[in-house]
Formats: sequence, structure tokens, C-alpha cells
Amino acid sequence: MKREKLERQAITAELAKLDGWSLDDTGTSISRSFKFRNFVEAFGFMTEAALAAERLNHHPEWLNVYSRVEVKLNTHDAGGLTELDFRLATAMEKAAACRLD
Repeated sequence: MKREKLERQAITAELAKLDGWSLDDTGTSISRSFKFRNFVEAFGFMTEAALAAERLNHHPEWLNVYSRVEVKLNTHDAGGLTELDFRLATAMEKAAACRLD
């Protein structure tokens, strides 16, 4: 099912509900850097986030180096941001909450 690309006003409203996420210059993706206490905490976050992503059938672009996880979200087939990106970002915040440094 193709998702509808959000308009800039909706993106701004959804972004205001999140902590630490930023919109890229083109307005087509959001990103955040998570810093954890150690690699095990970072990996635990990635595992929980991966399960949420699989449930949503929406998968992040991410990079892990030791205790840091860089995340970028967008919906490729919509050519920008959809409600799925913000649902996954919210799930990631929840997964990170007890693990953040």
C-alpha cells in the first residue's frame, strides 16, 4: 500500500512531538543521533527498533559505531516523509529511553 507524502506543515507538527530529530534541507527525511552507554545498549536499541520496523514494514537507514547509532528515516516510494516515518521515530524514542547515556 502506497503511503501519502506529508505536506511541510504536517511534517513540522509531527517533528515537534519528537525529541532530537531534525529535518534535512530538502524536507524529505528526518534524522537523529543516539548515544548510548556502550555497545550492548546500542545493540539492544537496534534490536528493539528492528522489531518495531518489521511490524510496521518500514525500515530505517542506520549506522552503528560502538555506542552511537545514526538514524535516517524517509519513505522511498512516497518520495519523502509519511506517517510511517513518525511512527517508527516514536517507537525508536521509546526503545532508546531507558538506554540513553
